[in-house]
Amino acid sequence: MAMVQANWVSSELSARNIENEIQVITTKGDVVKDRFDKIEGKGFFTAEIEQALRDKQIDLAVHCLKDLPTAESEGLAVRAVTEREDPYDVIVTNRELDHTEKDFPDLGGLRIGTSSNRRVAGLAHFFPDAQFVPIRGNVPTRIAKMQKGEADVVILARAGLNRLNTDMSDLYLYPAPPPLLVPAPGQGALALQMRADDDRDISFFHHQETALCTGQERRILKALEGGCQLPLGVLVQRNEKGFCLKLFLGNLSSGFENKAQARMFIDLEGETAEELADEALTMLLHPVFKG
Repeated sequence: MAMVQANWVSSELSARNIENEIQVITTKGDVVKDRFDKIEGKGFFTAEIEQALRDKQIDLAVHCLKDLPTAESEGLAVRAVTEREDPYDVIVTNRELDHTEKDFPDLGGLRIGTSSNRRVAGLAHFFPDAQFVPIRGNVPTRIAKMQKGEADVVILARAGLNRLNTDMSDLYLYPAPPPLLVPAPGQGALALQMRADDDRDISFFHHQETALCTGQERRILKALEGGCQLPLGVLVQRNEKGFCLKLFLGNLSSGFENKAQARMFIDLEGETAEELADEALTMLLHPVFKG
C-alpha cells in the first residue's frame, strides 16, 4: 500500500516536471509482529519516516493521515492533505452472509480478522458472540489468511482496496458504514509532510474540503489523547444541511480480551464542521460521561 501511494505522489510530481525518486523506509509498524493494543507509544508507521525528513534523507513524506499522530512534529509540517478516497470499512469473506433485522451483514458467531481495537469494539457491540482474530499484514496477506481459514471474514479499508485495484471477483464484499463501523479519524486521506523550512510548493496536492473535515476528526482524537489503540471512529462529511458527524467511542478497556459494549455513539448535523466537533467534544468530555 505504501508503495502504491508513493508511486501516485511520484507520478503527480513527474507530471509537473518535478524531479523525484522514491526511498523506501521501514517503520516499526511494518516489522512488529504483536498487536497494536499490546504496544506502547504512537507513530508506529510514521516515526522513522519523520526522522528521515529531519535528517534530510528525504524531502517529502507520504503518510496515511489516520496513522499520523495529532501532536505537532518538531521541525516538520503537513503541507497537503489529499482528496479523500472512500473512507468506509468493508467486510470481505469467501461466503455469502445473511443480514440482520437492521440490514447489517450477520457476523454473529463468526471469527472476524482484524487488529484494530476500533473495529473490535464497534462490531462487538452488535455481535457480542463474535470471535476476534488478530490478523496483520498487507491487504493480499490478510485476504490470504482468511482464505486459508484463519478467520471467516476480514475487515479492510475500502480506500486501500480502491488504491490497490485488487481483484475481488471471487470474494463477497459487504459495506460496513455507520453505525456498524465508524471509520478512523482521517481514514482514506493522505498527508504530505515536509520540513518546516522547506518552501517548495506542493499545494496542488491539497484538497480543502478533505482537510477541513479530517481536521475536525483529528481535533477530537487529539482532545481524547488517542492513538492507534483508542477504539474511536469519527467521520465528518458535507451533506445537504451543511455537515454531518458520526462518532463511535468504545469502552476505553475494549480489546481482544475485553470486548466491551459501545460507550457512546454520536450522530449530528449542522452548518459547520467545527460546530459539530465542538458539540461532540462537549458530550465526550462531560464529567458524567468521563466518570
